[in-house]
Amino acid sequence: MGDEFPVRGMDAVVFAVGNAKQAAHYYSTAFGMRLVAYRGPETGSRDEAAYVLVSGGARFELRGPVRAGTDLARHVAEHGDGVIDLAIDVPDVEAAYRHAVERGARGLVEPHVAEDEHGKVVLAAIATYGETRHTLVDRANYSGPYLPGYVAAEPLVAPPDRRLFQAIDHCVGNVELGKMDEWVEFYHRVMGFTNMAEFIGDDIATEYSALMSKVVADGSRKIKFPLNEPAVSRKKSQIDEYLEYYGGPGVQHIALATSDILATVDAMRAAGVQFLDTPDSYYDDPELRARIGKVRAPIEELKKRRILVDRDEDGYLLQIFTKPVQDRPTVFFELIERHGSLGFGKGNFKALFEAIEREQEARGNL
Repeated sequence: MGDEFPVRGMDAVVFAVGNAKQAAHYYSTAFGMRLVAYRGPETGSRDEAAYVLVSGGARFELRGPVRAGTDLARHVAEHGDGVIDLAIDVPDVEAAYRHAVERGARGLVEPHVAEDEHGKVVLAAIATYGETRHTLVDRANYSGPYLPGYVAAEPLVAPPDRRLFQAIDHCVGNVELGKMDEWVEFYHRVMGFTNMAEFIGDDIATEYSALMSKVVADGSRKIKFPLNEPAVSRKKSQIDEYLEYYGGPGVQHIALATSDILATVDAMRAAGVQFLDTPDSYYDDPELRARIGKVRAPIEELKKRRILVDRDEDGYLLQIFTKPVQDRPTVFFELIERHGSLGFGKGNFKALFEAIEREQEARGNL
């Protein structure tokens, strides 16, 4: 009742990509998403094309420039494909925007109404780390396929028989050395988010590389934003590599919630998605088997698919990470299936980071 920045949840993850048509096809075929809306030159958008895809409550917008000289074209040239907007569904855009700006957020777009024959949407935007923004959206009075200016679109390919994932679980940002606490404080001050978890020191280090991470979330835990920064280590950390290749701070990965991670991994791998590998020793470790106890899938089935498992005081989770989904070693995805656990797989950090380091070494970037 006393929340000064109430949220309904994530509205959309917006990507800037070099070729939106091909990206839309990739996320349709490899991720099982369904195209629902389009905007482009044919609809009056002269400078860019945009495709909107959904899977359950998860929504991606893929925006690509169709001519040089635009800010979107500059962004893609400088950063490659990446996330430019983590849009948030709020019940009162004007109040949320005013609250954020009064507490030090940089306003990018003033609250305004966009409307068409399907109704009205209220929109505004504030800046966060790097060139990332949060668009604030209230679409309670809108029945169109996405936003005014977009037209309904048919799926590019036949959607799978079952959804591969149904929601965005969390969105992870990478920031520069020494900036993590600054952005954690930003989310505390501007949005009233609170600390949900903290990972520092040996929790989140290997022999060669290290990072620090804190998780901020709204009170309902509908929105969770882990924030990472590099830590001093013997070699280049995954955060350092990201910052170098992305050209600054940005969204590192999107975690997608699935109700059947085994079937989803099978479908996505068959469609060409590449996942990080985990050595057999991870699954054969008696300490792991003792710690995780009984989970819904036999350990042999998890081992076969290279799915990680972790347990905490609230339950357990299953998770797996893709390799970067573009040529630059920047954005990747996580699949997560939760059974009570509200955590982020702390017990898997060492295995995960060692898998990432093997990929870094293959790229010559460790």
